[in-house]
Formats: sequence, C-alpha cells, structure tokens
Amino acid sequence: MKGQPPSSLKSGPAFRWTVGVGVGVMAALGLVLMFLLTQATGNRELYERNYVLLFGLNVAVAALLLLAIGWIVLRLVLRLRKGKFGSRLLVKLAAIFALVGLMPGLMIYVVSYQFVSRSIESWFDVKVEGALDAGLNLGRVTLDTLASELANKTRAAAGQLAQTPDATAGLALERLRDQLAVSDVVLWTASGQMIASAGDSRYSIKPERPPGQLLRNARAQRVATQIEGLDEAALPGAEAGPDPGPPVATGGAVANTAPRIKALALVVSPGVGLFGENRFLQVTELLPVSLVANAIAVQEANREYQERALARGGLRKMYIGTLTLSLFLAVFGAVLLAVVLGNQLARPLLVLAEGVKQVAQGDLTPKAALQGKDELGGLTRSFADMTQQLADARGAVQKSMDQVDAARANLQTILDNLTAGVMVLDLKGHIQTSNPGATRILRVPLAAYQGRVLGEVPGLEAFAQGVQAQFDTYFGENLIHGIEHWQQSFELNAAQPGAPDNAITLIARGAKMPGDECLLVFDDVSEMVSAQRAQAWGEVARRLAHEIKNPLTPIQLSAERLEMKLTGKVGEPEQVLLTKSVKTIVDQVDAMKRLVNEFRDYARLPAAELMPVDLNALVNDVIQLYASENAVVPVQAELEPGCPAIKADSQQIRQVIHNLLQNAQDAQEGLPAGRTALVTLKTEYSPGSRRVRLTVRDNGTGFPEHILKRAFEPYVTTKVKGTGLGLAVVKKIADEHGARIDISNRVVDDVVQGAQVSLSFAVVT
Repeated sequence: MKGQPPSSLKSGPAFRWTVGVGVGVMAALGLVLMFLLTQATGNRELYERNYVLLFGLNVAVAALLLLAIGWIVLRLVLRLRKGKFGSRLLVKLAAIFALVGLMPGLMIYVVSYQFVSRSIESWFDVKVEGALDAGLNLGRVTLDTLASELANKTRAAAGQLAQTPDATAGLALERLRDQLAVSDVVLWTASGQMIASAGDSRYSIKPERPPGQLLRNARAQRVATQIEGLDEAALPGAEAGPDPGPPVATGGAVANTAPRIKALALVVSPGVGLFGENRFLQVTELLPVSLVANAIAVQEANREYQERALARGGLRKMYIGTLTLSLFLAVFGAVLLAVVLGNQLARPLLVLAEGVKQVAQGDLTPKAALQGKDELGGLTRSFADMTQQLADARGAVQKSMDQVDAARANLQTILDNLTAGVMVLDLKGHIQTSNPGATRILRVPLAAYQGRVLGEVPGLEAFAQGVQAQFDTYFGENLIHGIEHWQQSFELNAAQPGAPDNAITLIARGAKMPGDECLLVFDDVSEMVSAQRAQAWGEVARRLAHEIKNPLTPIQLSAERLEMKLTGKVGEPEQVLLTKSVKTIVDQVDAMKRLVNEFRDYARLPAAELMPVDLNALVNDVIQLYASENAVVPVQAELEPGCPAIKADSQQIRQVIHNLLQNAQDAQEGLPAGRTALVTLKTEYSPGSRRVRLTVRDNGTGFPEHILKRAFEPYVTTKVKGTGLGLAVVKKIADEHGARIDISNRVVDDVVQGAQVSLSFAVVT
C-alpha cells in the first residue's frame, strides 16, 4: 500500500492482535458453552451435576459479550465526539449492520422464548402424568397377578407333597416342575436345608436358601411370593406381600439373573421325617421378557418424568439462557461484523475523502492506495496515480516558474544596473514599470507615479507628448512598412527660463512588446554632446588661434610705428588722441593674444608626463604666489601630512591649482555682508582607496544649478570677463591623469555657502 491510510477504529498491529485474540476467545467460549448446554439438556446426570457451573458460565460469557459490545459502541461514540474524519460514515455502517443482525435475531429470540416456555410446560401435561401412572400401576397389577397365580399353584403342589417322603421327593418334584411349567422347584426343611430339587438349582453347589422373612411369611400365611431380578434391570422391587428382605443366591445362572417370581408354600406332613418338622416347597417362575421390558420402560419413563417435573424451572432457565447467549453471540457477531465490514467498506472511502481533502488544501504528496482487487481499491489507486501526476505536473510548472522567476530576476538585475533608462508603458501612456536608471536620468521618482500617465509627471509633459506622438506614428507605419522600432532625440528643460544650459539630451528608442504594452529605452547623452562640443570648440580654437594670431603682431607693430613716426609732428590734441588710440590698439592686441594663447593651450594641451609628485610640496610652492601681500583673497592650506606621492605631471598640476585658485578668488567678488572671503586648499589621503584628494573651497555664491552639469564645457562661465576655458582645461588635465573630478556647492541649512572642486589622484604603487 502506498502511504498510510487514515486511522480507523483499529490503531495498530498490537491492538488488532489483542482484539482478535479476545474476540476469538469469547467466541470459542460461547460456542463451547452452547455445546455443553445442548449436551447437558439431553443428559440428565450431566445436567444435574453441572447445572450451577453451566449457569454461571452462561452468565459470565453473556456479561463478557455485553461488555465487548458496550466497549465497541463506546469507541465509536468517542471517535464521533472527537470529530475524527469518517466517524459518521463508520457509525452509520455499524448501525446498519447491527440492526440487520439484531432485528432478526431479536425476533427469533422472542419466538423461541415463547416456544421453549410453552413446550416445556406442555411436556409436563396432566394427561401425560396420568398415563405414566396408569402404565406403572398396570405393570404392578400384572406382576401381582402372576405372583398370586404362582402362589395358588404352589399351595396346591404343596398339598400333593404332604404324603411324599423325603426319599422320593425328587421324582415328585420333577413331575410338579413339568406340571407347573416352571424353571425350578426346591423342597426345603424348616431349618433351610434343601431336601430335593428339580430344575436349575440342582446344578448349583450351594443353592440360595429362602430368606428368613419369606419362611416366616410362608409359615404364617401358608404361602408367600417374592419377585426378584428387577433391581438388576434398574427397576425398584415389586412384590405381592411384605418385603422379604434381601435375596439369597440359589444357584443357576439364569435363575439368579433373570427377573423371576418365587413362591414358597408350607408342606404340612405330620409324622414325616426324622423329627417330624415341616417342609417348604419353593417354586421359581421366570417372568416373560416382553413384560419385563415394558415394565422397565414404564418405570424409567415415569422416573425421568418425575425428575424433570421437579427441575423444569431450572430447565426453562437453562434453555432461555442458551437462547439469550445465542442472541448475545449473534448481536456481538453482528456488531463486530458491522465494525469490521464497515471499516473495510469505509476504509477506501475514508482514504479517498482524506486524499481529496488534502488535495483541496494544496497537498499533493503521495496518497495512500489500497492493494485490494475490488473496485474501491482500484479507485484509491487511480486517485493516488492522479495525485502523483498532479504533483509531477505542479513540480514541472513550479520548475518552469522558478526558471522564469530566475530569468526575471536576472533581467531585473540587468535592468537595475543599466545606465540607460527603461520604462514599460501601455497603449495610453500609463507607466507600468521602470528601472532605477530611468529615475536617475529623468531625476523624478517614477516609482511613485506607477500606474499613472507619463504626462502627469512634473517636468515630463513635453517628453510624454513627444513619446506618445512617436508611438502613434510608429504604430501607423509599423502596420504599413513593418518598422520594428523608432528612435528620436529629446531635449529636456531646454526652454526653462533663465537656464538655457540646463538641458538634458536624451536618445530614446521605442518598440512594441507582446500584448498591449510598449517599451521605451532612453539614455542621457548630455556628456557625449558636451564632449562633442568640447572637441568642436577645440578645433575652432585651433583654427582661430592660427588665423587670428598671424595679423596681431603686424597690427601692434604698425600702431607703435605710427605713434613713433607721428610723435612731435602733430598738435597737442592730436598727440593725445594718437597716444590714446595706439594704447587702445596695443591693449586690445595683447588681450587678443591672451585669448589666442588660451585657445592654443586648450586645443594643443601637451601629453602629460606622469612622474611621482609630492602634492603637498607642490601646493606649498604654488600658494607662495598667493600670499597675503600678493592676493586680494587669502588662501588657507590644510595639508594632511604623510600624503604619499601621486602619479602626475607637475607642470599641468601646477596649472590646475592656479586655475582653481584664480576661479575661487574671482567667485568671491561682491560677497554678501557678513561673509568673509576665504579660499581653502586641502589635501587628504584615503588608505582604503589608495587615492589622494585635492580640494579647493571658497565662500562665494556657488554655481547656479544650470551651470553645475556643464561647468567643464568650454565657454560656460558666470564671469563677465571670463572665457569659460579655465575649468575646461582643468577637466582635460584631470582626464589625462586618470583623476576623478567633482564640482558641487557647499550648502548649510539650505543656504549655499560657496563652491568646491575636488580631484582624486592615484598614488604611486
């Protein structure tokens, strides 16, 4: 059997063995007791001898069976109260089987009880008792009649022997024996000595003498009779007169054993014999066999009838007890069969019901299956196979779902770590999902707007309209031309008032996903555009420096030559105008030269020669030029001692420090009241990252938000006279050194307290 079926009334092998042995013992005792009862009721002696024992055993077995039935019923009730699964079905089946066994048995018991009671009473009817008494009296009268006839014959024969002497008595006895047709004739003296005999007694060595009582009766009544041999036939003695006492053996096997009548008559013969004493004639006649048999049968029947009549109450109890025991056995068997067969029938159903309950709860573990060959066993096996197939199918589905979840998790991990932004929209533009890259690029918490239209996100109205227009066009053209995706660039915040340089340039691509969803992928290419702009400006600067620098020197020389040639040759007013004009020309030419030199330096920045450089020593060397006597804004150095050497080009790093310090000082012109102008230059070493950070901070007004993103692009500046190339050169040198550069505003209590630029250099390994 697969699995374990739900527990039923039986709880284990030991318990089942115990119950089986107990049931077998009680059934065996009941059957043995019923057999003994049937034997006892047919055997009077066994019945009389073992009545108390049989009655006690009857009551004990009946009590045991009643207790067993009560125990089984109690088990069923307790099981039902505990609410165990299948209890109601088992109780119903047990009740049905019990009623099927009890009702017919009870009906048979009632009928049998009435039948036994009336039958026992009919056995002891008055007519039967009278008939038995009449038969017994008839037998006695018959015996008495035979005895009386034999007595008369013996008296007559005694008269014939009165004159017969003892010597010739033998012949006379032979004649009398033949005349009377009897079995034995003996002539006795008064003292009990045999004189002569004829018949069986003459063969006896020591013939049986007449009893003294019989002799006295014969002497007194002249004749006496006695019936002998009936005791050996199990009948009480029947005699015509008073009890003659115990018989005495007379010789002859037949005469001594067969039922017989003895008659003893007084032979009066005065003068006969030596002393003249009386003699006695004894005649023995055998009783007819049929008469003896009938008399014995009547006597036995009467005796048994009287005995049973005296014990008919106990007999009735015994029969009724036997019937009651049979009823208990039948009920016990019915209840036991009800439980066993009910359990056998209910067991597959309980297995199926328990399995269905478990499956309904989602438990698809292997289910119990009975190995029987009937339909219910096959049904449990089919259900177990079906459950196993469901479990296998669910396992396969779960495995597929795990694989899908793993693939989804991998895809989500990839999306979360993509620098590009990814959004999934429905056909109406509602945001279904987005990745962190989209939030970072658009600078909007898109997760808070999930399920809402993209156009409802603040600042993305124009972007949403453009994306929706592209999708509308894409769906139309896709149906006609089979286009797989669309691609378009977008400028975010390009039209923001007062911040023309705060735009974000996006390259977006859209495609149709399976179902009613659309995929939007975009990336921030602002830095790429900035790099392209820087490269373009570098090319422009190179060409301008080449085209502009050539005529500047002749222009300056020509102006100076004119001043030299005309000085002293013109009037005072003209001389003043000439001097002023030449000075203006020379100053502007010098400014143009400086601008051209900056263009040249930006466009033709030499390759960095990386060597170990002590950054603290280089900083100390540079800040000497910005001492209090040489700089309007003081510079404060905060150098961490022990900073390791960095890989750098000392000349380019010197230029970086000069540009940053100059910008910091320029940023503090026109400070608000109460703020002290100060530039701080700081170095610090990070052992974990093995990098040295150079930071320049000022107390100025900081960078506007729209400048921060494009601060390192050429010609992006907040200064009126600035060229916007200082930070561009710093960024380019930092890139040449592989350094990380950061620019930010210092904010304290939501108030900008200045700006800071930091560079992180790798140390020498």
